[in-house]
Amino acid sequence: MKIVRYRLPNNKVEYGIWEGGTIRALAASPFRGIRETERHIQLGDVHLLAPCVPSKILAIGASYRSHCLEMGQPILEEPMVFFKPSTSVVGPEDNLVRPAGVKRFDYEAEVGVVIKRRAFKVPRSRALDYVLGYTCCNDVSVRDWQSVGANWQWARAKGSDTFSPIGPCIETEGDPFNMWVESRLNGDRKQRGSTSDLIWDIPAMISYLSETITLLPGDVIETGTPSGVGPMQAGDVVEITVAGIGTLRNYVVQG
Repeated sequence: MKIVRYRLPNNKVEYGIWEGGTIRALAASPFRGIRETERHIQLGDVHLLAPCVPSKILAIGASYRSHCLEMGQPILEEPMVFFKPSTSVVGPEDNLVRPAGVKRFDYEAEVGVVIKRRAFKVPRSRALDYVLGYTCCNDVSVRDWQSVGANWQWARAKGSDTFSPIGPCIETEGDPFNMWVESRLNGDRKQRGSTSDLIWDIPAMISYLSETITLLPGDVIETGTPSGVGPMQAGDVVEITVAGIGTLRNYVVQG
């Protein structure tokens, strides 16, 4: 089941189930339970938004073995965690603003995990019970802000406005242990990897995070990126695809 969030021509925002070229409207937020209506809307008549409104994004760094090798980083003993604010979120077909003066503005294709209900101190064995589904994410990063001076915490480098594209939907089905993700820049494939290459699997990530941080409905865990990260320039089109979910497309513009 593919859950979308969209804006109607009258600016009303709703959730629905995406079925081919149509959307079946939901009676309320999917975080309150899936209640379908009989009302159908044509996909072309709405504007798709980010499929959830997270109170926070929890991102895991250096989580793919291939990316650690690419970056020359050691395999860590526990996850590297950082926050991205809700103000950084944009949806499919939205612009990514490349700040003036930056030297390197990178894409990072990631599988996003969308939390279904409040989670705190969740054991790994029950972690997937707290997942509504999975989505495509792009952990946009300014490399020259990431590891120098006052910016070493990554908040600005990865959490600035438009740096967290999410979408186009939340897929409620899927194998979190072998989910393929890739990025394409102007149609050329740059990354491809499977969550089977994760150092910590998705249930382990949820358990680790919830040990000390309360996860709320709609929160997103960005699970990390495989090898092949690279820069984007103004005018570029970047696409993140997760098999079985869809493609998140965004456009780079100069700030």
